[in-house]
Amino acid sequence: MSSAEPFNPHSVDLDTVDPKDVVCYLNSSPNDYNGRIGLRISALFVIMATSSLTTLFPVLATRIPRLRIPRYVYLFARYFGAGVIIATAFIHLLDPAYEEIGPASCVGMSKGWDSYSWPPAIAMTAVMLIFLLDFGVEWYVEQNYECDQADVSVEKVITTCPGHSTDGANSSDEGHSSESHDDCHNSPHKPSTTGHDAHHGHQFLHSGDQDAPTPIALPTAALPTTDSHGHDTSKDTIDIESHAFLTGESPASERIFREQIAAFLILEFGVLFHSVIIGLNLGVVGEEFSTLYPVVVFHQAFEGLGIGARLSSIPFPKRLSWMPWALCVAYGLTTPIALAIGLGVATTYESAGFTASIISGVLDSISAGILLYTGLVELLARDFLFNPERTRDKTRILFMLACLFAGCILMALLGKWA
Repeated sequence: MSSAEPFNPHSVDLDTVDPKDVVCYLNSSPNDYNGRIGLRISALFVIMATSSLTTLFPVLATRIPRLRIPRYVYLFARYFGAGVIIATAFIHLLDPAYEEIGPASCVGMSKGWDSYSWPPAIAMTAVMLIFLLDFGVEWYVEQNYECDQADVSVEKVITTCPGHSTDGANSSDEGHSSESHDDCHNSPHKPSTTGHDAHHGHQFLHSGDQDAPTPIALPTAALPTTDSHGHDTSKDTIDIESHAFLTGESPASERIFREQIAAFLILEFGVLFHSVIIGLNLGVVGEEFSTLYPVVVFHQAFEGLGIGARLSSIPFPKRLSWMPWALCVAYGLTTPIALAIGLGVATTYESAGFTASIISGVLDSISAGILLYTGLVELLARDFLFNPERTRDKTRILFMLACLFAGCILMALLGKWA
Protein backbone atom coordinates (compact mmCIF):
# COMPACT_ATOMS: atom_id res chain seq x y z
CA MET A 1 0.00 0.00 0.00
CA SER A 2 1.47 3.32 -1.00
CA SER A 3 2.02 5.85 1.77
CA ALA A 4 0.18 8.41 -0.36
CA GLU A 5 -3.01 6.37 -0.27
CA PRO A 6 -5.38 6.97 2.64
CA PHE A 7 -5.43 4.20 5.24
CA ASN A 8 -8.37 1.83 4.77
CA PRO A 9 -8.83 -0.35 7.85
CA HIS A 10 -11.08 -2.71 5.90
CA SER A 11 -8.43 -3.44 3.32
CA VAL A 12 -4.94 -3.75 4.82
CA ASP A 13 -1.83 -5.28 3.26
CA LEU A 14 0.35 -6.09 6.25
CA ASP A 15 3.46 -6.28 4.05
CA THR A 16 3.21 -2.69 2.87
CA VAL A 17 1.08 -0.85 5.43
CA ASP A 18 2.69 1.72 7.69
CA PRO A 19 2.58 0.26 11.25
CA LYS A 20 1.81 3.73 12.57
CA ASP A 21 -1.48 3.80 10.67
CA VAL A 22 -2.52 0.47 12.19
CA VAL A 23 -1.55 1.48 15.73
CA CYS A 24 -3.26 4.86 15.47
CA TYR A 25 -6.43 3.24 14.18
CA LEU A 26 -6.46 0.62 16.94
CA ASN A 27 -5.80 3.20 19.65
CA SER A 28 -8.35 5.69 18.39
CA SER A 29 -11.84 5.65 19.80
CA PRO A 30 -14.84 7.86 19.15
CA ASN A 31 -16.41 9.83 21.96
CA ASP A 32 -18.28 7.20 23.95
CA TYR A 33 -20.04 9.44 26.47
CA ASN A 34 -23.36 7.80 27.32
CA GLY A 35 -25.17 10.26 29.54
CA ARG A 36 -26.12 9.30 33.12
CA ILE A 37 -25.57 12.92 34.07
CA GLY A 38 -27.18 12.52 37.50
CA LEU A 39 -24.75 9.78 38.52
CA ARG A 40 -21.80 11.78 37.23
CA ILE A 41 -22.86 14.85 39.20
CA SER A 42 -23.16 12.70 42.31
CA ALA A 43 -19.60 11.50 41.67
CA LEU A 44 -18.45 15.11 41.72
CA PHE A 45 -19.76 15.67 45.26
CA VAL A 46 -18.82 12.23 46.59
CA ILE A 47 -15.24 12.58 45.39
CA MET A 48 -15.00 16.12 46.74
CA ALA A 49 -16.24 15.04 50.17
CA THR A 50 -14.08 11.92 50.31
CA SER A 51 -10.90 13.66 49.14
CA SER A 52 -11.38 16.61 51.49
CA LEU A 53 -12.28 14.63 54.61
CA THR A 54 -9.45 12.09 54.32
CA THR A 55 -6.95 14.91 53.75
CA LEU A 56 -8.29 17.18 56.50
CA PHE A 57 -8.59 14.61 59.27
CA PRO A 58 -4.86 14.21 60.08
CA VAL A 59 -4.47 18.00 60.02
CA LEU A 60 -7.46 18.47 62.33
CA ALA A 61 -6.17 15.75 64.67
CA THR A 62 -3.03 17.79 65.36
CA ARG A 63 -5.09 20.82 66.33
CA ILE A 64 -8.19 19.51 68.13
CA PRO A 65 -7.50 17.54 71.33
CA ARG A 66 -10.72 15.52 71.06
CA LEU A 67 -9.56 14.13 67.73
CA ARG A 68 -6.38 12.57 69.09
CA ILE A 69 -6.00 9.14 67.52
CA PRO A 70 -4.22 5.93 68.58
CA ARG A 71 -0.57 5.80 67.60
CA TYR A 72 -1.07 2.92 65.20
CA VAL A 73 -3.87 4.71 63.37
CA TYR A 74 -1.45 7.56 62.67
CA LEU A 75 1.27 5.12 61.57
CA PHE A 76 -1.22 3.41 59.29
CA ALA A 77 -2.18 6.68 57.61
CA ARG A 78 1.44 7.74 57.19
CA TYR A 79 2.91 4.55 55.77
CA PHE A 80 -0.13 3.26 53.91
CA GLY A 81 -0.16 6.65 52.19
CA ALA A 82 3.53 6.30 51.33
CA GLY A 83 2.83 2.98 49.63
CA VAL A 84 -0.07 4.52 47.74
CA ILE A 85 2.15 7.31 46.40
CA ILE A 86 4.83 4.89 45.16
CA ALA A 87 2.28 2.65 43.43
CA THR A 88 0.63 5.70 41.89
CA ALA A 89 3.94 6.75 40.34
CA PHE A 90 4.61 3.38 38.69
CA ILE A 91 1.15 1.96 37.94
CA HIS A 92 -1.11 4.98 37.55
CA LEU A 93 1.30 7.41 35.90
CA LEU A 94 4.35 5.88 34.24
CA ASP A 95 2.50 2.95 32.65
CA PRO A 96 -0.28 5.16 31.15
CA ALA A 97 2.43 7.54 29.90
CA TYR A 98 3.93 4.70 27.86
CA GLU A 99 0.49 3.95 26.41
CA GLU A 100 0.01 7.60 25.46
CA ILE A 101 3.42 8.71 24.14
CA GLY A 102 5.60 5.59 24.41
CA PRO A 103 7.42 4.00 21.42
CA ALA A 104 4.50 1.64 20.69
CA SER A 105 1.83 4.36 20.82
CA CYS A 106 0.35 6.37 17.99
CA VAL A 107 2.13 9.50 19.21
CA GLY A 108 5.38 7.63 19.80
CA MET A 109 5.41 6.34 16.21
CA SER A 110 4.75 9.79 14.74
CA LYS A 111 7.40 12.05 13.28
CA GLY A 112 9.22 14.00 15.94
CA TRP A 113 8.27 11.54 18.65
CA ASP A 114 9.67 8.35 17.13
CA SER A 115 13.33 9.18 17.70
CA TYR A 116 13.33 8.49 21.44
CA SER A 117 11.45 6.83 24.29
CA TRP A 118 10.01 9.94 25.91
CA PRO A 119 8.16 8.76 29.08
CA PRO A 120 11.28 7.65 30.99
CA ALA A 121 13.26 10.62 29.69
CA ILE A 122 10.65 13.11 30.90
CA ALA A 123 10.27 11.29 34.23
CA MET A 124 14.07 11.23 34.71
CA THR A 125 14.25 14.96 33.95
CA ALA A 126 11.54 15.61 36.54
CA VAL A 127 13.43 13.52 39.13
CA MET A 128 16.68 15.43 38.60
CA LEU A 129 14.98 18.83 38.64
CA ILE A 130 13.14 17.94 41.86
CA PHE A 131 16.43 16.78 43.37
CA LEU A 132 18.04 20.12 42.49
CA LEU A 133 15.09 21.98 43.97
CA ASP A 134 15.14 19.88 47.14
CA PHE A 135 18.90 20.28 47.54
CA GLY A 136 18.71 24.00 46.78
CA VAL A 137 16.07 24.53 49.46
CA GLU A 138 18.09 22.61 52.04
CA TRP A 139 21.25 24.52 51.12
CA TYR A 140 19.43 27.86 51.35
CA VAL A 141 17.92 27.02 54.72
CA GLU A 142 21.26 25.86 56.13
CA GLN A 143 22.97 29.04 54.95
CA ASN A 144 20.30 31.41 56.28
CA TYR A 145 19.09 29.67 59.45
CA GLU A 146 22.12 28.85 61.56
CA CYS A 147 20.50 27.13 64.50
CA ASP A 148 20.41 23.78 66.22
CA GLN A 149 17.81 21.45 64.83
CA ALA A 150 14.49 21.28 66.57
CA ASP A 151 12.99 17.83 66.32
CA VAL A 152 9.21 17.91 66.19
CA SER A 153 7.63 14.62 67.16
CA VAL A 154 4.30 14.94 65.42
CA GLU A 155 3.46 11.35 66.26
CA LYS A 156 3.39 12.24 69.95
CA VAL A 157 1.01 15.18 69.58
CA ILE A 158 -1.34 13.64 67.03
CA THR A 159 -1.72 10.34 68.87
CA THR A 160 -2.72 9.11 72.29
CA CYS A 161 -0.35 6.90 74.25
CA PRO A 162 -1.86 3.53 75.20
CA GLY A 163 -2.03 3.02 78.94
CA HIS A 164 -0.96 6.57 79.72
CA SER A 165 -3.01 8.29 82.36
CA THR A 166 -2.86 11.79 83.72
CA ASP A 167 -3.34 10.98 87.38
CA GLY A 168 0.29 10.18 88.10
CA ALA A 169 -0.42 6.50 88.73
CA ASN A 170 2.03 5.26 86.17
CA SER A 171 5.11 3.45 87.33
CA SER A 172 8.38 5.21 86.71
CA ASP A 173 10.49 4.46 83.66
CA GLU A 174 13.29 1.98 84.04
CA GLY A 175 15.79 2.34 81.21
CA HIS A 176 14.45 1.34 77.81
CA SER A 177 12.78 -1.92 78.72
CA SER A 178 9.56 -0.86 77.03
CA GLU A 179 9.92 1.51 74.11
CA SER A 180 6.27 2.40 73.82
CA HIS A 181 6.13 2.93 77.57
CA ASP A 182 9.18 5.16 77.38
CA ASP A 183 7.68 7.17 74.53
CA CYS A 184 4.62 8.00 76.58
CA HIS A 185 6.46 9.06 79.71
CA ASN A 186 9.21 11.11 78.15
CA SER A 187 8.17 14.68 77.77
CA PRO A 188 7.64 15.47 74.10
CA HIS A 189 9.50 18.69 74.65
CA LYS A 190 12.52 17.50 76.58
CA PRO A 191 15.56 19.52 75.53
CA SER A 192 18.42 17.70 73.92
CA THR A 193 21.49 17.37 76.10
CA THR A 194 23.81 15.91 73.51
CA GLY A 195 25.46 17.38 70.50
CA HIS A 196 24.48 14.29 68.52
CA ASP A 197 20.82 15.28 68.47
CA ALA A 198 21.59 18.63 66.90
CA HIS A 199 23.08 16.98 63.83
CA HIS A 200 20.18 14.70 62.90
CA GLY A 201 18.78 17.68 61.05
CA HIS A 202 17.30 17.13 57.64
CA GLN A 203 16.91 13.37 58.02
CA PHE A 204 14.63 13.83 61.01
CA LEU A 205 12.48 16.39 59.28
CA HIS A 206 11.32 13.80 56.79
CA SER A 207 11.34 10.85 59.15
CA GLY A 208 8.51 9.20 60.99
CA ASP A 209 9.89 10.70 64.25
CA GLN A 210 9.06 7.36 65.77
CA ASP A 211 11.17 7.27 68.93
CA ALA A 212 13.13 10.36 69.63
CA PRO A 213 12.45 12.91 72.31
CA THR A 214 11.75 16.27 70.81
CA PRO A 215 14.51 18.74 71.64
CA ILE A 216 12.98 22.14 71.13
CA ALA A 217 13.02 25.27 73.22
CA LEU A 218 9.48 26.21 74.20
CA PRO A 219 8.12 28.96 76.39
CA THR A 220 7.91 27.84 80.01
CA ALA A 221 4.12 28.07 79.95
CA ALA A 222 3.97 25.62 77.09
CA LEU A 223 5.96 22.92 78.86
CA PRO A 224 4.10 20.00 80.45
CA THR A 225 4.11 19.94 84.25
CA THR A 226 5.40 16.94 86.15
CA ASP A 227 4.99 15.59 89.65
CA SER A 228 7.76 14.52 92.06
CA HIS A 229 8.09 11.18 90.26
CA GLY A 230 8.61 12.81 86.88
CA HIS A 231 5.13 11.94 85.61
CA ASP A 232 3.31 14.29 83.29
CA THR A 233 0.43 15.88 85.17
CA SER A 234 -0.69 18.15 82.38
CA LYS A 235 -3.59 17.17 80.18
CA ASP A 236 -2.91 14.03 78.17
CA THR A 237 -3.88 15.60 74.87
CA ILE A 238 -1.95 18.78 74.15
CA ASP A 239 -3.36 21.59 72.06
CA ILE A 240 -0.59 21.66 69.50
CA GLU A 241 -1.48 25.15 68.29
CA SER A 242 -0.28 26.59 71.62
CA HIS A 243 3.26 25.47 70.99
CA ALA A 244 6.05 27.29 69.24
CA PHE A 245 6.92 24.35 67.03
CA LEU A 246 3.53 24.43 65.32
CA THR A 247 3.13 28.17 65.03
CA GLY A 248 6.66 28.67 63.81
CA GLU A 249 7.54 31.34 66.38
CA SER A 250 11.16 30.25 66.75
CA PRO A 251 14.10 30.17 64.31
CA ALA A 252 14.26 26.38 64.67
CA SER A 253 10.63 25.84 63.72
CA GLU A 254 11.00 28.33 60.86
CA ARG A 255 13.82 26.20 59.51
CA ILE A 256 11.72 23.06 59.83
CA PHE A 257 8.85 24.72 58.01
CA ARG A 258 10.98 25.92 55.10
CA GLU A 259 12.51 22.50 54.51
CA GLN A 260 9.31 20.51 54.92
CA ILE A 261 7.02 22.76 52.91
CA ALA A 262 9.24 22.53 49.83
CA ALA A 263 9.15 18.73 49.90
CA PHE A 264 5.41 18.71 50.49
CA LEU A 265 4.59 21.15 47.69
CA ILE A 266 6.56 18.95 45.30
CA LEU A 267 4.45 15.98 46.38
CA GLU A 268 1.14 17.83 46.08
CA PHE A 269 2.11 19.28 42.70
CA GLY A 270 2.62 15.80 41.27
CA VAL A 271 -0.60 14.47 42.79
CA LEU A 272 -2.68 17.39 41.50
CA PHE A 273 -1.44 16.81 37.94
CA HIS A 274 -2.64 13.24 38.21
CA SER A 275 -5.97 14.29 39.74
CA VAL A 276 -6.73 16.56 36.77
CA ILE A 277 -6.34 13.66 34.31
CA ILE A 278 -8.48 11.37 36.50
CA GLY A 279 -11.29 13.92 36.71
CA LEU A 280 -11.35 14.61 32.98
CA ASN A 281 -11.45 10.92 32.11
CA LEU A 282 -14.20 10.22 34.62
CA GLY A 283 -16.33 12.97 33.09
CA VAL A 284 -16.15 11.67 29.52
CA VAL A 285 -15.83 7.89 29.89
CA GLY A 286 -18.70 5.72 28.66
CA GLU A 287 -19.63 2.22 29.79
CA GLU A 288 -16.56 2.04 32.04
CA PHE A 289 -17.99 4.75 34.31
CA SER A 290 -19.74 2.28 36.64
CA THR A 291 -16.42 0.56 37.35
CA LEU A 292 -14.30 3.70 37.35
CA TYR A 293 -16.51 5.65 39.77
CA PRO A 294 -15.90 3.58 42.96
CA VAL A 295 -12.26 2.98 42.00
CA VAL A 296 -11.60 6.73 41.74
CA VAL A 297 -13.31 7.34 45.09
CA PHE A 298 -11.01 4.84 46.82
CA HIS A 299 -8.03 6.14 44.84
CA GLN A 300 -8.59 9.72 45.97
CA ALA A 301 -9.28 8.67 49.55
CA PHE A 302 -6.03 6.72 49.83
CA GLU A 303 -3.98 9.50 48.27
CA GLY A 304 -5.69 12.06 50.50
CA LEU A 305 -4.85 10.05 53.59
CA GLY A 306 -1.18 10.01 52.65
CA ILE A 307 -1.12 13.72 51.83
CA GLY A 308 -2.91 14.66 55.05
CA ALA A 309 -0.57 12.58 57.21
CA ARG A 310 2.46 14.32 55.70
CA LEU A 311 0.86 17.76 55.83
CA SER A 312 0.04 17.36 59.52
CA SER A 313 3.75 17.18 60.38
CA ILE A 314 4.62 20.63 59.02
CA PRO A 315 4.94 23.46 61.60
CA PHE A 316 3.26 26.36 59.80
CA PRO A 317 4.11 29.87 61.07
CA LYS A 318 1.22 32.04 62.24
CA ARG A 319 1.40 34.25 59.18
CA LEU A 320 0.68 31.15 57.05
CA SER A 321 -1.84 29.48 59.34
CA TRP A 322 -4.27 29.39 56.41
CA MET A 323 -1.95 27.35 54.20
CA PRO A 324 -2.62 23.78 55.48
CA TRP A 325 -6.35 24.32 54.98
CA ALA A 326 -5.80 25.78 51.52
CA LEU A 327 -3.61 22.82 50.52
CA CYS A 328 -6.26 20.37 51.74
CA VAL A 329 -8.97 22.24 49.84
CA ALA A 330 -6.79 22.31 46.70
CA TYR A 331 -6.52 18.52 46.73
CA GLY A 332 -10.20 18.08 47.57
CA LEU A 333 -11.37 20.33 44.72
CA THR A 334 -8.97 19.44 41.89
CA THR A 335 -10.58 16.19 40.77
CA PRO A 336 -14.20 17.48 41.10
CA ILE A 337 -13.33 20.60 39.09
CA ALA A 338 -11.65 18.50 36.41
CA LEU A 339 -14.70 16.20 36.43
CA ALA A 340 -16.97 19.23 35.94
CA ILE A 341 -14.83 20.35 33.00
CA GLY A 342 -15.01 16.85 31.60
CA LEU A 343 -18.80 16.95 31.81
CA GLY A 344 -18.78 20.28 29.99
CA VAL A 345 -16.87 18.84 27.02
CA ALA A 346 -18.22 15.30 27.35
CA THR A 347 -19.78 15.14 23.90
CA THR A 348 -16.74 16.52 22.04
CA TYR A 349 -13.66 15.50 24.02
CA GLU A 350 -11.73 12.47 22.74
CA SER A 351 -9.41 11.19 25.44
CA ALA A 352 -7.59 8.99 22.90
CA GLY A 353 -7.09 11.86 20.44
CA PHE A 354 -3.59 12.78 19.26
CA THR A 355 -3.36 16.12 21.09
CA ALA A 356 -5.06 14.81 24.23
CA SER A 357 -2.63 11.88 24.31
CA ILE A 358 0.37 14.19 24.11
CA ILE A 359 -0.86 16.44 26.93
CA SER A 360 -1.87 13.52 29.12
CA GLY A 361 1.34 11.57 28.41
CA VAL A 362 3.65 14.47 29.18
CA LEU A 363 1.78 15.37 32.39
CA ASP A 364 1.73 11.73 33.50
CA SER A 365 5.49 11.42 32.88
CA ILE A 366 6.25 14.59 34.85
CA SER A 367 3.99 13.51 37.70
CA ALA A 368 5.57 10.03 37.73
CA GLY A 369 9.03 11.55 38.12
CA ILE A 370 7.86 13.83 40.93
CA LEU A 371 6.15 11.03 42.85
CA LEU A 372 9.02 8.60 42.26
CA TYR A 373 11.47 11.01 43.85
CA THR A 374 9.10 11.92 46.66
CA GLY A 375 8.04 8.34 47.38
CA LEU A 376 11.45 6.68 47.22
CA VAL A 377 13.64 9.46 48.64
CA GLU A 378 11.48 11.67 50.86
CA LEU A 379 9.25 8.90 52.21
CA LEU A 380 11.00 5.52 52.03
CA ALA A 381 14.71 6.29 52.26
CA ARG A 382 14.47 9.00 54.90
CA ASP A 383 11.95 7.16 57.05
CA PHE A 384 13.50 3.69 56.95
CA LEU A 385 17.14 3.84 55.80
CA PHE A 386 18.60 7.19 56.85
CA ASN A 387 16.48 8.03 59.88
CA PRO A 388 18.71 8.18 62.98
CA GLU A 389 15.61 8.06 65.17
CA ARG A 390 14.02 5.01 63.56
CA THR A 391 12.12 3.00 66.12
CA ARG A 392 13.72 -0.09 67.63
CA ASP A 393 10.34 -1.60 68.43
CA LYS A 394 10.07 -4.69 66.23
CA THR A 395 6.28 -4.74 66.38
CA ARG A 396 6.03 -1.15 65.24
CA ILE A 397 8.58 -1.64 62.45
CA LEU A 398 6.68 -4.67 61.15
CA PHE A 399 3.40 -2.74 61.33
CA MET A 400 4.91 0.20 59.42
CA LEU A 401 6.25 -2.13 56.73
CA ALA A 402 2.94 -3.97 56.52
CA CYS A 403 1.09 -0.68 56.02
CA LEU A 404 3.60 0.42 53.40
CA PHE A 405 3.24 -2.77 51.37
CA ALA A 406 -0.54 -2.87 51.85
CA GLY A 407 -0.86 0.63 50.39
CA CYS A 408 1.44 -0.20 47.52
CA ILE A 409 -0.28 -3.50 46.66
CA LEU A 410 -3.84 -2.19 46.96
CA MET A 411 -3.11 0.85 44.83
CA ALA A 412 -1.38 -1.35 42.26
CA LEU A 413 -4.48 -3.56 42.11
CA LEU A 414 -6.68 -0.52 41.54
CA GLY A 415 -4.52 0.15 38.48
CA LYS A 416 -6.37 -2.68 36.73
CA TRP A 417 -9.42 -0.42 36.44
CA ALA A 418 -8.09 3.15 36.72
